[in-house]
Amino acid sequence: MPHANALYGPLDPAPDAGYEDAPPRMGFFTDTSVCIGCKACEVACKEWNGVPQSGLDLLGMSYDNTGALTANSWRHVAFVEQPRRAGRATPAFEQEPAGPAISPETAALGALTSADTGTDPGLPTGSPGAAARMSGGPEFLGMPGAQPPGRGSGAEDRTDFRWLMMSDVCKHCTHAACLDVCPTGSLFRTEFGTVVVQEDICNGCGYCISACPYGVIDQRKDDGRAWKCTLCYDRLGAGQTPACAQACPTESIQYGPLEELRERAAARVATLHERGVPEARLYGHDPNDGVGGDGAFFLLLDEPEVYGLPPDPVVTTRDLTAMWKRAGLAALAMTAATVFAFLGRRP
Repeated sequence: MPHANALYGPLDPAPDAGYEDAPPRMGFFTDTSVCIGCKACEVACKEWNGVPQSGLDLLGMSYDNTGALTANSWRHVAFVEQPRRAGRATPAFEQEPAGPAISPETAALGALTSADTGTDPGLPTGSPGAAARMSGGPEFLGMPGAQPPGRGSGAEDRTDFRWLMMSDVCKHCTHAACLDVCPTGSLFRTEFGTVVVQEDICNGCGYCISACPYGVIDQRKDDGRAWKCTLCYDRLGAGQTPACAQACPTESIQYGPLEELRERAAARVATLHERGVPEARLYGHDPNDGVGGDGAFFLLLDEPEVYGLPPDPVVTTRDLTAMWKRAGLAALAMTAATVFAFLGRRP
């Protein structure tokens, strides 16, 4: 299946946008395996950027009170309560083909310690969570501590579900369809390779909303203009870290030069695989994917669809150039046919 790079070729977005001597491309690497769902990133984003409140909607039984990326939620922490399939053998448990008493994923997670997250959960000696760490017993990846949120006594002994959490954000695509379709130039590529909306130029047409393969961009109901993450462009220009990454207590959100982040992410995945978590994978890191790679990519612990992400995103304007060429050829052919028809009728 041809992707964007098959049509456009490799791209360094800032120099391609006309920036001379552009700095290294900057971006986000979000490691969901250490996300604790604290929503500090959401709060920091709103405070720094003056983003209006999203309202309080617990969405049924979920701890997720925002639901999705919107014009008023530029960072969204997804909460996925996932049932486990017990007793399924994995490569980490080949010596026990019948499978352990609990799911292999749960048992494997017990091998992860505070050294992996760079944090100290501060569990008291003798607590169930501390005992799990010492014994290699079950522990919840993505929610360090004795028990996941909202569970009462004995929840730390549960092995039939786990929490998956991910702080989602605009992907700042290499091949950004929103840039291609914006008629006013409201969206522009920065010298750091990120994509920013200039709200004072946006006319509210909404073309960028339908063009985004991730469904990131949204309009505010009061003025109709488009809004999304800017990767704190004002902070980047001052040499500062974006507010969400600055506030993240577990360094789940990491900011820096994109190439360095990709190397760090690959090493993290290799470490998790060695620790018995074969389902760890990267999403949005590949420059040869359908959007030329993302400026914000993720380490996931399950399929992208589980987190509400498209499995194979493709820039929606990838065929635009070919379509214009075909339209031009068709117009020339029709003009030629009209001329010949007119000339053929002359006496």
